[in-house]
Amino acid sequence: MRRHALRASLALCCLGATCGAAQAQAAAADGGSWWSGLLPGNDGGFWRLVASPYTVHYHKDDSGEHEPVYMIGLQRQRPDGWVWGGTYFSNSFGQPSAYVFGGKRFYDFTRWHELYAEATVGVLYGYVAPYEDKVPFNYNGFSPGAVLSLGWQFTKDFSMQLNTLGAAGLMFQFSIDLH
Repeated sequence: MRRHALRASLALCCLGATCGAAQAQAAAADGGSWWSGLLPGNDGGFWRLVASPYTVHYHKDDSGEHEPVYMIGLQRQRPDGWVWGGTYFSNSFGQPSAYVFGGKRFYDFTRWHELYAEATVGVLYGYVAPYEDKVPFNYNGFSPGAVLSLGWQFTKDFSMQLNTLGAAGLMFQFSIDLH
């Protein structure tokens, strides 16, 4: 089982590197250098401060071990919707955890222009003994992660979104864009 988890983690890292290379190529095609799309401040994008005060679990843990989940993070968004960043959170079992990710935010797919969707993939760390079996493909606390989100942009700088956490639950997130 550990070999499969290691292979999945490596595949996820390769996917992230491929996405990063595609972003860099797109920046170079727009007249920038190969690295201009990856460095903060050189892409015309902005930073986003994210936080979550509450998470709902689909299934209550019978052992009563679930603890409140709190999250804070920082995200960088390019003008074309590509995002990357990281979050620090306490997982459902009170363990310090992190999620480093890349992905894309999608706008204007409905008649409500304030509605957006976001999809990210990355590496999750933090589910260690005795809870290493609570996330799939866990290897020494590292596992692949993916988050699908649906959000609403209330103002130019403030939004709220609902993050799906696999089969575990839903996380409510507040975001402040730092233009």
